[in-house]
Amino acid sequence: MVRRHLLSVGMGLVAAAFLAACGREAPPPPPASKAEAPKPPPEIVVKLGSVAPLTGPQAHLGKDNDNGARLAVAEINARGLMIGGAKAKFELLSEDDQADPKTGTIVAQKLVDARVAGVIGHLNSGTTIPASKIYNDAGIPQISPSATNPKYTEQGYKGAFRVMANDVQQGKVLGEYAVARLGARKIAIIDDRTAYGQGLADEFEKAAKASGANIVGREYTSDKATDFRAILTNVKARKPDLVFYGGMDAQAGPMVAQMKTLAVKAKFLAGDGAQSPEFIKLAGPAAEGVVASSPGLPLDKMPGGKGFTERYTAKYGQIQIYAPFAYDAAVTLVEAMQKANSTEPAKYLPELARISRQGVTGPIAFDGKGDLRNGPITLYVVKSGKWDALETVGGEAAAPAAAPAAQKK
Repeated sequence: MVRRHLLSVGMGLVAAAFLAACGREAPPPPPASKAEAPKPPPEIVVKLGSVAPLTGPQAHLGKDNDNGARLAVAEINARGLMIGGAKAKFELLSEDDQADPKTGTIVAQKLVDARVAGVIGHLNSGTTIPASKIYNDAGIPQISPSATNPKYTEQGYKGAFRVMANDVQQGKVLGEYAVARLGARKIAIIDDRTAYGQGLADEFEKAAKASGANIVGREYTSDKATDFRAILTNVKARKPDLVFYGGMDAQAGPMVAQMKTLAVKAKFLAGDGAQSPEFIKLAGPAAEGVVASSPGLPLDKMPGGKGFTERYTAKYGQIQIYAPFAYDAAVTLVEAMQKANSTEPAKYLPELARISRQGVTGPIAFDGKGDLRNGPITLYVVKSGKWDALETVGGEAAAPAAAPAAQKK
């Protein structure tokens, strides 16, 4: 064995000497094995649902909501969030409920079947309320950016939330404003028979009566109508000081234009469904002097309003009404997941219920029913073809202002 070892060493020395003589060095010894590079963290795909009318008369509002949520998801993904030890990639599944309650339940079930972790929507109260039962039964949290009918959160569903004030608050502000600031004593009410339009009109009527107004008539239309001349002729005969409309801009705009054509001298007042740039386009010159309310602060007074406006308009163009609220709804869902360190609805829902954060639109915190705490209402007037803020009631930025000048009819 010793001889064999010595022979091996000797041969190695001879080989080295030969290589050196030829001007070549012996090859270096093989490198020591390196430790394996750390593996990247696993990735998970988290699906979020977004539901609004993406076709039909309210498509401009629905796309506004959807784009607000889409912007939030893009920005969240750019941050590369870690949840539960994995890098979370969020995917937005957008569905069109056509502002129709039956379609709303169909697309809600579709999102449940797709195993979404949460839902931003729906836009309309009339679709949000029936869809909420489907999400509740599946244990999926839902935040509506824009459904204001109080029934949505009065059903007792633990996963139902909204990020703007409801119609009990909004209707009260509108009814009191009509009497105290616009001087209305004889009021005619028109609504579109939807959960939103009728619900807001009911709350307005209660507050107006309590403030001393006389309701001289109540008329009804639909959220698909465009000709209101028969209704307005009945209204004109009752000689109201003010017409209140509960419904969306697709009807409110033509209604105001037709009031001018029929020489209805009453002022026109509406809620958030009419407080959009689209309303001004549809109403034309008759829009001047119209007053409408909207839950939340004016966009330029929102804590994150300036930055949001710049980012949103660069990608999607003009903001209609609810885009910043849809953005906040999406970010709030994800922040609750971060706090729970889980994307499982049952695990992050308790964090969502007790969340307290500063959103683009203002402070986000929910009461025991899922309503936004202390949500402000802002009143606006159309002046020189644009919506100008008059005053904000409630919230953290109440600032009374003078009543608008008389409307031009």
